[in-house]
Amino acid sequence: MKKGVVLAAAAFFMFPVILAGQEREMPDSTIVFQPIRPELIRQSSYSPPSHAWGFDIMISNNGFGAGGFYRHQFSGVLSGIATLAISDVKDDAEVEYFDYFGNSFVPGKKNRLLMIPLIFGAQYRLFKDDIMDNFRPYLSAGLGPTMMFVAPYAYTRTTTGPSGEQFTDSEEVEFFSSLKYGQARYTVGGFLSAGAYFGAPYGTLMGLSFRYYLVPFPKGIEIIEGTSPVKNFGGFYITLNIGSFY
Repeated sequence: MKKGVVLAAAAFFMFPVILAGQEREMPDSTIVFQPIRPELIRQSSYSPPSHAWGFDIMISNNGFGAGGFYRHQFSGVLSGIATLAISDVKDDAEVEYFDYFGNSFVPGKKNRLLMIPLIFGAQYRLFKDDIMDNFRPYLSAGLGPTMMFVAPYAYTRTTTGPSGEQFTDSEEVEFFSSLKYGQARYTVGGFLSAGAYFGAPYGTLMGLSFRYYLVPFPKGIEIIEGTSPVKNFGGFYITLNIGSFY
């Protein structure tokens, strides 16, 4: 009887010690903060700009030209382009002379021409996965309406001398003055181009291309008096592109 009482008393005093030796599970103390206005937190993903616009500076054997372009990127290799340009057009038979004062004149020239093509086309990037993005070669082609503005280059006057002989004299018309007497003629033209963009793929857009314009006029346009009308215009142009993405 006494032995049982002693064992019960020992178990009573040892039970708290056994409980203290066991590992206790700590309560979760993580605090989750919620914004007062949950709509302020939104998921967003970065998408690179796909639109670009800029200016073109064109050089050819006809002289200088200028224009602008718009470019929309559909994928990593394919883009759509639209270009508008204006450039001078000359006949291969033209021979330019200069007087003592530096004024130029082309004998027999009848009309001066300005070519204004509006071209819509596609541009395909080459070697996308093989070349670094700071050099991006491409091929492009396009087609669209083209206006040829024809303005008089010189006035021809015929005078009669005292003995009845006739003399023909030409006087050049100043460029801006001749524009108000000009006429517009329309056709369909296009170009093929090969070039490359340089620098960072986004931000400032700079490139250089070689374009070949083909602008046919079946009826022809007379440039040099007394020669056959010219029926095909255009030629090679070295084009510098300067623009930016947005």
